[in-house]
Amino acid sequence: MSKVNYYTEEGLKKLRDELDLLRDVERPKASQAIAEARDKGDLSENAEYDAAKEAQGMLEMKISKLEGVLSNARVIDDSQLDTSKVLIHSSVKIKHQGNGAEMTYKLVAQSESDLKSGKISVDSPIGKGLLGKQEGDVAEVTTPNGTIKFDVIKVWRD
Repeated sequence: MSKVNYYTEEGLKKLRDELDLLRDVERPKASQAIAEARDKGDLSENAEYDAAKEAQGMLEMKISKLEGVLSNARVIDDSQLDTSKVLIHSSVKIKHQGNGAEMTYKLVAQSESDLKSGKISVDSPIGKGLLGKQEGDVAEVTTPNGTIKFDVIKVWRD
């Protein structure tokens, strides 16, 4: 059984748009590239043909993966979530116990994560360490360099 993936409306629309682009624009381009390479002669010595076939295979794999993700995608109704705990789509302000640095993150699905905009995946080490925590709790995050402790300062929904 496949894992259910939870998304915002915006994140799900972005995935659907990407799939539409791959199917409607990129797939015909790949077919055209193969046809053009095939017209150039002997296929056994045609590197351009081999490259076009390989690119098409990679494209089809990406399309298949996106279709699988979308088939298991669910939109989260934020109004039904417990706002006292860190869950997917929670925003959380944390403080590193070691150096005192404060950070604010929003926990999202892996495909929506974007560290520059403060969105981290619930599947990331920090995301996993924060899930289920409440204000005042200490989140322990296991990293290759050891365990890092964060104080959960504030939890909210945007």
